[in-house]
Amino acid sequence: MSVEDAPQGERLQKVMAAAGVASRRVSEQLIVEGRVTVNGQVVTELGRRIDPENDKLAVDGTAVQLDTSRRYVMLNKPVGVVSSMRDEQGRPDLSRFTSEFAERLFNVGRLDAETSGLLILTNDGELAHVLAHPSFGVTKTYIARVRGQVTPQTIARLTRGVELEDGPISADRARLLQGGGGANDSLVELTLHSGRNRIVRRMMAEVGHPVIELVRRQFGPLHLGTLKVGAMRDLTKEELGKLLTISREGSADSADSAER
Repeated sequence: MSVEDAPQGERLQKVMAAAGVASRRVSEQLIVEGRVTVNGQVVTELGRRIDPENDKLAVDGTAVQLDTSRRYVMLNKPVGVVSSMRDEQGRPDLSRFTSEFAERLFNVGRLDAETSGLLILTNDGELAHVLAHPSFGVTKTYIARVRGQVTPQTIARLTRGVELEDGPISADRARLLQGGGGANDSLVELTLHSGRNRIVRRMMAEVGHPVIELVRRQFGPLHLGTLKVGAMRDLTKEELGKLLTISREGSADSADSAER
């Protein structure tokens, strides 16, 4: 066989095993059962070869990362740390968390210095763009301790919308957490997809309940869980698959819009 006639790419089941999806034998079963897609097309033949650098693989509709050079880390950012890799004012920044990694990581979106909670660090620029840009509709959920006793009418106003200096804004969801507040404060959970600066603090101030403490608990499909403040962990394969699926769908929608 000449070089020109040699098969191109790698066997699909070998690529799946290398990506940690399953063993080769189980990967073959997944292929035969029609649960694997390459570039959106179902593949059922075991002899299929793919290019791991360019082809998009998914199993049961969930994206699989084939590029082992990509890193995805969840950080529970402490209060007092700015969302920057290098702060010109000398304040504590994210470099203290990323310096231990061989990869050059950067943050997806921002949390202001006074806000703690879930922040994603990665070296995947395409995923970062989709997750951070509000047009793709990735939601974030915050828990805010605010001054005063929040009423159901105020919760309704947050979802109906309030007028800020840079335009109207409404929460995707809002609810009062019972038993979480004290005599002079309340706990409110807000979910929104806006990327506007200090948006939760400004919304709560507008309805007369300034924020005392703010934590981001969720980012898209990711949950902070029991991760301690200042701690980090790699995303699980399940979490990463969900994020990559969102990223690929967002990128595809952008491409379709551009063509139209």
